[in-house]
Amino acid sequence: MRSGAYTELRHGAFRGDELRRGVRTGEPIVGRLRGMPGDSVPEAGPRGDRSRVSGEDYSGPYRVRRAVGTEAVPHGRRPGQRSHLLCTVPDVRDVLLDDLDARQHDAVTSGAAPLAIIAPAGSGKTRVLTRRIAYGAREGRLNPKHVLAVTFTRKAAGELVSRIGRLGVDRRITAGTFHAIALAQLRRHAAERNREPPRVLEHKARLIGPILGARGPSASVAIADIGSEIEWAKARLIGPDHYVAAAEAAGRRPARAAGDVSRVYAAYESEKRKRHLIDFDDVLGRCAEAVAHDEEFAAGQRWRFRHLFVDEFQDATPLQLRLLRAWLGTTHDLTVVGDPAQAIYGFTGADATPLIAFERTFPGGTTIVLDRNYRSTPAVVALAEVALGNAAGDRRSQPEAIRPDGAPPTITGFDDDAAEARAIADACWHAHADGVPWNRIAVLFRTNAHSSRFEAALTKRGVPFRIGEGQRFTARAPVRLLLDDLRELERTRPGLPFGQYLADLAADNPDPEQRKPEQRKPETGSDVDASGANVGPRERDAMVTTDGDATDPSERDALLELGRDYLDSVSGSGAVSEFTAWLDTAAGASTGAHGVDLVTFHRAKGLEWALVFVTGVERGMVPISWATTPESQAEERRLLHVAFSRAEEELHVSWARARLVGTRRAPREPSPWLGPLENEANRAPHGLLTRRRAPRDHLGELRATLAAASPPTPPPDRRGRLRH
Repeated sequence: MRSGAYTELRHGAFRGDELRRGVRTGEPIVGRLRGMPGDSVPEAGPRGDRSRVSGEDYSGPYRVRRAVGTEAVPHGRRPGQRSHLLCTVPDVRDVLLDDLDARQHDAVTSGAAPLAIIAPAGSGKTRVLTRRIAYGAREGRLNPKHVLAVTFTRKAAGELVSRIGRLGVDRRITAGTFHAIALAQLRRHAAERNREPPRVLEHKARLIGPILGARGPSASVAIADIGSEIEWAKARLIGPDHYVAAAEAAGRRPARAAGDVSRVYAAYESEKRKRHLIDFDDVLGRCAEAVAHDEEFAAGQRWRFRHLFVDEFQDATPLQLRLLRAWLGTTHDLTVVGDPAQAIYGFTGADATPLIAFERTFPGGTTIVLDRNYRSTPAVVALAEVALGNAAGDRRSQPEAIRPDGAPPTITGFDDDAAEARAIADACWHAHADGVPWNRIAVLFRTNAHSSRFEAALTKRGVPFRIGEGQRFTARAPVRLLLDDLRELERTRPGLPFGQYLADLAADNPDPEQRKPEQRKPETGSDVDASGANVGPRERDAMVTTDGDATDPSERDALLELGRDYLDSVSGSGAVSEFTAWLDTAAGASTGAHGVDLVTFHRAKGLEWALVFVTGVERGMVPISWATTPESQAEERRLLHVAFSRAEEELHVSWARARLVGTRRAPREPSPWLGPLENEANRAPHGLLTRRRAPRDHLGELRATLAAASPPTPPPDRRGRLRH
């Protein structure tokens, strides 16, 4: 074969990546020449340089271009002169680059380091992260066995490894959470020095409970509050002596006085030292110290993990950033992915500043911003951006929605929370009848306490639902307290009908001012679930109420309503023990793959559904009542943005004009953000909320419009469109 023809193959219409047989083998492929054997491969190109076409070190600058029937100019013939020699190649597709948009392509192929990729909701964050690792492996920029990918949940780590494996990359990469990786390194450090591995305290409650002197179900709330404050302080690198000043500066509002928290914090640290224990927060600090002060250990870890990738970087805490810097040392091979608009874990100690100011945090760094949303319709994207406002910074621009127009979002006011729950349960039932799978529907709420209304309403309507184990109605500490009250009534007054015990529970004064202090709920997120186990920030919610009552009125009312349903099912007889067993079945969540998801705003992050109901958007709840500082208000806006951006096709927002507290109706007002949401949405080019266009500048008229609105119902053209 003449070299001229080969030269044209190299420098003509083809790119280098095009002449390879895919990402798995890296074997060379050259287009078949008409009239020549199909497996003909040139001996060498000009200067004998085959590697520039198909070698392992060659990196084509851009995506593959499919080409067929491209003319090759033989040696000695002028360009443009026809030749019998015609080169064709198969339809070659680069599985790593061919389906990326321009910004995604830049993020995957960029050689910049350190690199930050700003990935708004629905922009293909995981795709870009996995493709960047796979592309680096294919092009010889990295060795998979030297990759360390840090995620914030074990589930995310497993998904990352699985997706990279499907791209043809060796699964020997290491992926896990900060805590899991740090603990493994600490154990390795101890083993190499013949020391006893660290003993990790699995549950903070084991030490905090005795320090507080609290026992029983009512103690879990107090323990959770203290535990969350200790975790926040340690995440922010704050010791017991500096907690009071730091908490005041940050606007923290623990259920107990800051001085009491500081004393318990100090006693907790002292007790750990006596027992030679460390907790999960200590794991990060100990690992950072080991890497920083043991040069031999540091060299070994940095040799093993040469390429660092961090997902959800906006959720990293100062303690985690300290560990990350220790892992890096003097190298710069770092890629982080995140979105300042989804920074919603400030209450646990997270700080998005290193992502927002990435070039200052990591001098010499580069930032690439993904600019398209592939998840949601233009209407949903527009409304989510209005909810966000400038809470993600003035430099943010609205992502371009790629999906076609869909149904406009709705904003609906209901007479009370019970009516809201019934209407949404009915809408879920009709949506499923129109072809939407149960698991493509979600009901979102600000706090766990609001779930109980929907659990009862969905149960009555015959709609299956799914909920996390820690959120399950009968597993919550406040509900367990109510059930304990029923058992106590039965113990002290045996032989009465179950209906009498239920009436006595209903007559109990639910006034939060008369509750015992130890029965009040914390106003911040808890790091202890229903069983007292530690959970990470992804599994943590702000389990709060606007009035601070430990047995939230909505939970009490839901239990009473379920109790009345139980009486109907047993024709007026029954017993407390039988009622508790009935609850596990009647009010239990589905454990299978089918069911409407009941999820808090926080837990919804990272998930998506075709149809989403965002509920309880009322003053005092959205934003939450104690979010009084500019920083906390901005986080509440980001949280609402996260809730809205979970919707792919349809978004329905609702609020209640009253919430039942025992037998009283407590009036509520719409969130102060609802007016601007509807006003701004009306100005958007997507025609949002055209069914109920409210006056732009008069909140009173807006409320009247919302009050007269009908409940959200799925449009008639949904059938088939949402099938997946």
